[in-house]
Amino acid sequence: QVQLVESGGGLVQPGGSLRLSCAASGFSFGSYPMRWYRQAPGKERELVASISSSGGGTSYADSVKGRFTISRDNAKRTVYLQMNSLKPEDTSVYYCYAVRGSPGYWGQGTQVTVSS
Repeated sequence: QVQLVESGGGLVQPGGSLRLSCAASGFSFGSYPMRWYRQAPGKERELVASISSSGGGTSYADSVKGRFTISRDNAKRTVYLQMNSLKPEDTSVYYCYAVRGSPGYWGQGTQVTVSS
């Protein structure tokens, strides 16, 4: 019933930008914090960014601070990750996560590749 669908991934050159979207359904989206994670092959899943239910509070991993921005539009039931100044080390599958219960809910992931 709960569904999170990521989109916006793709291939981008170093220094470029992408905006990821995560469309939510099946739960009261505006009542829950949301997160973006990423996982590259052979590496642990990493928390990238978090946002409070209202959108008023955000936090970021040190590796992306100043380059990435998490936001949400509760009317559109969507959370976004704006990624600027992309680096090859940002290459990963990016996952949306709803902090609803324990565990919460995951999207299917979207691939981001940063390469020349």
